[in-house]
Amino acid sequence: MQSMGTWWLWLIFGLVVLAMLAIDLFLFKGGQQHRVSLKEAAGWSIAWVTTALVFNAGLWWYLDSTAGRAEANETASVFLSGYLLEKSLAVDNVFVWMLIFRYFAVPVELQRRVLLYGIVGAVALRAIMVFAGSWLISRFEWILLLFGAFLVFTGLRMWLGGHDDPDLSQNRILQWVRRHQPVTERLQGERFFVMQNGVRHATPLLLALILVELSDVVFAVDSIPAIFALTRDPFIVLTSNLFAILGLRAMYFLLAEVGNRLSMLQYGLAGILVFIGVKMLIEPWWHMPTPISLGVVVGTLALSVAASLFVSRRQSSNAPDCP
Repeated sequence: MQSMGTWWLWLIFGLVVLAMLAIDLFLFKGGQQHRVSLKEAAGWSIAWVTTALVFNAGLWWYLDSTAGRAEANETASVFLSGYLLEKSLAVDNVFVWMLIFRYFAVPVELQRRVLLYGIVGAVALRAIMVFAGSWLISRFEWILLLFGAFLVFTGLRMWLGGHDDPDLSQNRILQWVRRHQPVTERLQGERFFVMQNGVRHATPLLLALILVELSDVVFAVDSIPAIFALTRDPFIVLTSNLFAILGLRAMYFLLAEVGNRLSMLQYGLAGILVFIGVKMLIEPWWHMPTPISLGVVVGTLALSVAASLFVSRRQSSNAPDCP
């Protein structure tokens, strides 16, 4: 398993992540009941994006002085491509979170706590999946073709599937939990468990957390193979992936304000998945340059956002005036 990640590069990355989480958790009380304002969400989004870009600039500087300018430029481009790819694909996950919180009627001030634990769980899950994927690819390189075919299939299904919301009441995981653990009918503040009549009960907030974690498992199955289409270096794959994931909670509160205006975004994400899948399928015959991949991802995302805003503005202008 070839990787540029030395022990001290891994250490720097780990310290940066722990420092940012500690600031959020202890300085800004990220694990406590709190209503996140649009200004706060924007501030944290900028902070996470800036941290990722500074980390990437540090990688470029290190490689420029040790491996040469060409290697530095290529690695920095791959990191940025992986970061933007994960960030864009995670948008669909954000909309699922909105559905989960709406189903359980979780107020905004409690969503922050659920997402904190959800993101921490996602970090551990992504690390396991990245190293497992790297191990599989290093021994069975043909598995990349399966990944590519899977991404094409997933993208086409997303495109044809429209915007159908899943019926959470029929979720088998929730049904299993309810059969094996008493659950309160109402939320109990920010608590995941409460004692009632001497019996320990789970709360709907715990069920929401379980579905948030489950949704990340589902979306990681798409995003992890997609990033391996860009590079097989586990250090670049994991760091770009985790920086995008760690900023996802702040992005959620931003998109919660404008999510209903992004009706065309799902089609852009579907197109990105199909593109990455095709890229993996043709890899044995032609290696697509990283700038082309980056340009297609950014261009598709920008076009779908622009189309969404156009459709939203047109619908608003055609809506009948209220009497």
